[in-house]
Amino acid sequence: MSATPTTHYTKMSDGASVAYQTFGEGPLDLLVFQALTVPMDLLWEEPGPVRVRDRLSTFTRNIWMEFRGWGSSERDLSPQRSLDEVVEQITAVVDAVGCDRVAVLACGGGGPGAIRYIAAHPERVSALVLFGTYACYVRDDECPWGLPAATLEWLVGRAREVWGTGAMVDLVAPSRTGDDRFREWLGRGERLASSPDYAAERIRARYEQDVRSLLADLRVPTLVIHRRDDRVYRVHAGRYLAEHIAGAKYVELPGEDNYFFVGDSDALLDEVEEHLTGTRTGADGDVVVSTVLFTDIVNSTQQAAALGHRPWSKLSGEHDALVRAALHRHRGQEIKTTGDGFLATFDSAGRAIRCAGDIINAARDIGLEVRAGVHTGEVEFRDNDISGLAVSIAKRVCDFASGGRIFVTETVRGSVVGSDIEFDDRGAHELKGVPGTWHLLCVRT
Repeated sequence: MSATPTTHYTKMSDGASVAYQTFGEGPLDLLVFQALTVPMDLLWEEPGPVRVRDRLSTFTRNIWMEFRGWGSSERDLSPQRSLDEVVEQITAVVDAVGCDRVAVLACGGGGPGAIRYIAAHPERVSALVLFGTYACYVRDDECPWGLPAATLEWLVGRAREVWGTGAMVDLVAPSRTGDDRFREWLGRGERLASSPDYAAERIRARYEQDVRSLLADLRVPTLVIHRRDDRVYRVHAGRYLAEHIAGAKYVELPGEDNYFFVGDSDALLDEVEEHLTGTRTGADGDVVVSTVLFTDIVNSTQQAAALGHRPWSKLSGEHDALVRAALHRHRGQEIKTTGDGFLATFDSAGRAIRCAGDIINAARDIGLEVRAGVHTGEVEFRDNDISGLAVSIAKRVCDFASGGRIFVTETVRGSVVGSDIEFDDRGAHELKGVPGTWHLLCVRT
């Protein structure tokens, strides 16, 4: 994983500090607006944001900033910042970095502030990309997809109740709902970024921003990207932006995640790169056919709570050791742990299945029940991690399996024809976040 950029500070006219980081030395300057619940420094602990940042760095010097009241920037008492003050913060960062003109990538709740900045300083912006964002999101006759007042109040109250737990993953990154490690990371980020009350009111303020009156005057090359089933800001918000910004190009991608680094981020980055440079170089990872194994301890949260921290830590340590021993025996490559399980790859589907069986049996001997999912397909190896649809499929197959069982796809069964491995048919199923219907089988024990 790449090194964390240094955090710098610049001052506003009232003396308040605004934090920013720069990364890459590409020919373009790109200012990234992101309204994430995780502070900037903590982003680089998660492979997804690092992957996005590093890909952007192949063709830009990307600048990430943290608005007042959040993370490393000045901690203010009021979250109700006017858009004019947002413009002042952006101007301070652009000046500090020494940019004459910048391209802007605005994601999620960062969209209205970016639009206001461009309307105020069109001479300083070379291009605009709006991803998963909006011009308004409180319901009225022109914005029927927006939130009714009562729903907004419920959402603000709910955010205050669950802040710091990672529960927001179900809304902002639903494809990672079953990933406990990701949920814990998101919860820790929330706690370090802000207090529950401040965060809730900040969410309210973002939803109440309205920049519809500025859209007709935007005169920069604009790309609008929206995921079709975005749960945070419905796709109609993206379509509205494209319809009301002169000459805007609109791209609608599959998916339901609002966070730009979750889901198929390469599809998003391909569009961004082409818009800013006129070409697509694509991701630079190695794409190979591999067998992917996910394992998962069943009911790990409940067991941890029942045993207590120290006994559970000892037991989970024994689990990790036995998994790594099995991977070594069967020539598996450990990719990462997932909090209560492992992600690994194999050059043989048969070895992956036998390794999973050894793990399940050994875990049972120490009082743990483990399940496993196996799928074979194309994966991309990059920065000590893997990505691709095959990874998502293997994870969903694991989620579908019951305790003590190994579930596989039809692709895997076809790879081990002629071996002594036998299967029981479990029928066709839809896998969350994966297109199509998938035929699943259970390894016979």
